[in-house]
Amino acid sequence: MKYVNNACSSSTGRRKKAVARIRLILGKGNIKVNGKSIEEYFGSRTLRMVVMQPMELFEVSKKFDIICNVYGGGLSGQAGAIRHGISRALNSLDSDKYRHDLKVNGYLTRDPRMKERKKYGLKAARKRPQFSKR
Repeated sequence: MKYVNNACSSSTGRRKKAVARIRLILGKGNIKVNGKSIEEYFGSRTLRMVVMQPMELFEVSKKFDIICNVYGGGLSGQAGAIRHGISRALNSLDSDKYRHDLKVNGYLTRDPRMKERKKYGLKAARKRPQFSKR
């Protein structure tokens, strides 16, 4: 693996309406999300765990610093987008080493589920107005 200017890899991750731009840099395991630490940005331990899953799979969470810019969607979608971006960045870093395990665990697959659009004549995507016989 050759690292140029200490910058390792960058990629984009998406989930629902959230888009995350990820940069992996050799470092000590610091994670910045929109300029804040991961604990400050994601209050929930579950969301922090989702973000860290690809790093903990290979036990490289202390090897790389992660810089994320994420926008759109809610916190859950943003956490999934960051996980997808980190997985893609690791894959582009060394495909032979990381790809198989990332693929088996489903981290490289973009989650296609989106919010269904509202249809005319309905109150929401599928909710209908109450039926009245008379």
